[in-house]
Amino acid sequence: MEDKIKLVCLIAAAVLTAGFAFLPQGTVRTLLFLIPYALAAWGVYREAFESIRHGEVFDENLLMAVASAGAFFIGECLEGTLVVILFEIGEFLEEKAVERSRADVKALMDICPETAVVIRDGEEKTVSPSEVEVGELILVRPGERVPLDGRIEEGTASFDLSALTGESAPATGEAGSRVLSGSIDLDGAVRIRTESLYEQSAVARILAMVNEAADRKAHTETLITRFSRFYTPAVVALAVLLAVLPPLLGGGDWNEWIHRALMFLVVSCPCALVLSVPLTFFCGIGGASRRGILFKGAVGMETLAEAKVVVFDKTGTLTRGVFEVKELRPSGCSEKELLRLAAAAESGSHHPIARAVAETAEIVPAAQEIREFPGRGVRAMVEGRTVLVGNARFMEEEGVACGLIEEGTVVYVAADGAFLGAIILADTIKNGAAEAFAQLKELGIGRQILSGDGRRAAEAVAGQLGADEVTAEVLPDQKVAALEQIMEQNGPTVFVGDGINDAPALVRVDVGIAMGAIGSDAAVEAADVVLTDDAPEKVPLAIRLSRKTVRIAKVNIAFTLGVKLAVMALAVTGIASMGLAVFADVGVTLLAVANAVRARRE
Repeated sequence: MEDKIKLVCLIAAAVLTAGFAFLPQGTVRTLLFLIPYALAAWGVYREAFESIRHGEVFDENLLMAVASAGAFFIGECLEGTLVVILFEIGEFLEEKAVERSRADVKALMDICPETAVVIRDGEEKTVSPSEVEVGELILVRPGERVPLDGRIEEGTASFDLSALTGESAPATGEAGSRVLSGSIDLDGAVRIRTESLYEQSAVARILAMVNEAADRKAHTETLITRFSRFYTPAVVALAVLLAVLPPLLGGGDWNEWIHRALMFLVVSCPCALVLSVPLTFFCGIGGASRRGILFKGAVGMETLAEAKVVVFDKTGTLTRGVFEVKELRPSGCSEKELLRLAAAAESGSHHPIARAVAETAEIVPAAQEIREFPGRGVRAMVEGRTVLVGNARFMEEEGVACGLIEEGTVVYVAADGAFLGAIILADTIKNGAAEAFAQLKELGIGRQILSGDGRRAAEAVAGQLGADEVTAEVLPDQKVAALEQIMEQNGPTVFVGDGINDAPALVRVDVGIAMGAIGSDAAVEAADVVLTDDAPEKVPLAIRLSRKTVRIAKVNIAFTLGVKLAVMALAVTGIASMGLAVFADVGVTLLAVANAVRARRE
């Protein structure tokens, strides 16, 4: 409502000003101009008094109030009225631009469901999501948003994840599938067993990050805020000296120098800088969020723009962490026998490699006396035979001679001390990983892999993706030291991990990016940036968006200061007009804001 009132007042003020402009000079003309002036300036004076009341004396509203009132004092009522009309029109347009830039973040706020249908004692009850406990059963119907994270127990449906991941294609969920809160059920009723409380859910984490992002200012943004605190009082003091000293020293007419000082005040308003720089980062963060890239603050975006090298964890980041049997190499037995015995021994293990072997075999006999040797292998009794399955080190410890195979991830198999052969597995590289490395190369950024996996497996992935360097067989507590060395050699460094066991590295590095970890405590706490899905190609996209945002902020600073300093000099020498002064303030601000809004787009 207030916006509408302000707009009506500005239109009325503009119409009256156009009509009074042709009146002859005199007291009557000045008094009549007080009407459009009051219609246009009431907002300026109100904001100025509010700022003074909160201890912020020197802001753009006070400068505009003093400048316009001073114009009336020296008889320039037309210019004084035009100054506030144009200033208020500029403020109105700026507010609309800011509202538009907030649309992306407001859209995120809408992903939070207000209710959840929970099934208790066989009855459906509608409650607040915060009242649902872990392990309870909730019902989600077509068209509704999922209120809490969980797994589908009954039903099948397609889910719109665009608000969470930026991915437009719907995902199919069926019994056993994990579903994140905030996603929309498109076509089927499902019952979901909750796995987290509301405050730990994906949607709650997103909202927390959005709110946190608004509070974490970039270095450039903080610098501008500090600059304006000293800049505004300084220009007010200079304007006073400009109005008083030359006439006192016999350098001209009082009215002329007061007029120049007023123009100097109008030009000096720092609103273009104070508004456009924070708005640029806000637009950049909002635009990135639409693509499933959540920045926890402008600092991360600013630092990411300076990145020289990106270091990737391998398993779970560049690869799916799902192993597949690629080749069987029997020695003294058939392929079927090799796989059958290995699968039996591995059947009791939860290791990804063990699961891959066990799931590949068609028939898995029962195994007894299974004993695991972490990091090496497993021993079990299968059909009366002692079966060993593990790496080369395990075979050596057990006295089994086997030829070393230098490719992929290798599992060696032996029975009763005799070597039976080897099973070669490979971790599947994620779609988009090769594209991500190619794009990073185009951006001039180094690509490295830092992994705790064996050297052969890490180098195989590095070779397929085109990594510059690879560091393998690094334990979790050694990753930080390895990263520090990379940072020392290369400068600003980015680490991309899965956000759980990589948490120490995500904290230590210049910019930590957690992939697909929106539901992970470690990711949210440790990373500066969270990718809401597992798309590696969003890493170079995040860097491009960061570079564009920072570039726009720097252009706005240079353009604004350049124009203002030039027009200030013209105002001091008497060459500039009040119209040019208004452009140097309102016009420059509008151009800077329009440029800032470009950060919403890639």
